[in-house]
Amino acid sequence: MSTTQSERLRGLLEPLVSARGLDLEEIAVTPAGKRRVLRVVVDADDGVQLDTCAELSRVFSEVLDESDVMGGAPYVLEVTSPGADRPLTEQRHFRRAAGRLIKAQLTEEAGGGELTARITGVDDEGIDLEVPGVKGRKPTQRRLAYGEIGKARVEIEFNRKAAQKAQHESAAADENKEEA
Repeated sequence: MSTTQSERLRGLLEPLVSARGLDLEEIAVTPAGKRRVLRVVVDADDGVQLDTCAELSRVFSEVLDESDVMGGAPYVLEVTSPGADRPLTEQRHFRRAAGRLIKAQLTEEAGGGELTARITGVDDEGIDLEVPGVKGRKPTQRRLAYGEIGKARVEIEFNRKAAQKAQHESAAADENKEEA
């Protein structure tokens, strides 16, 4: 996709997305046989409902049909929300992942390596993490500036509610011990 086409698409679609309180995360045009696929990824703090994607698809179709931005060749329009495996690259991505487990590749300045931890807080400078304890040790707290994170993704937790319940029970037990 040429830069001018990308810029024109963003200029055309972003106001429609913003008017609904959403963020336009990505626009991609890729060849698919004799057609092209225009994929538009939108997101919001509380997620994006399927009905919202369907509504945006209808609105985008009307606007794109009235415009020459896609040219005369046929295309397929996909409006979607980001997948669970999308990279966390913006502050809003980390904010939306608060409470979730992430895997981060650290920069050399942060000591390098990989870190798996739960996001406990997000602000303009970086993120606060709870690093799980190993072999019965208590979890530790760690702070990372955004510049110390090379790459990051949310880790899929199949039994997340049970893990959170266990964490709350463990914290309550620790408080009871301290009171006794």
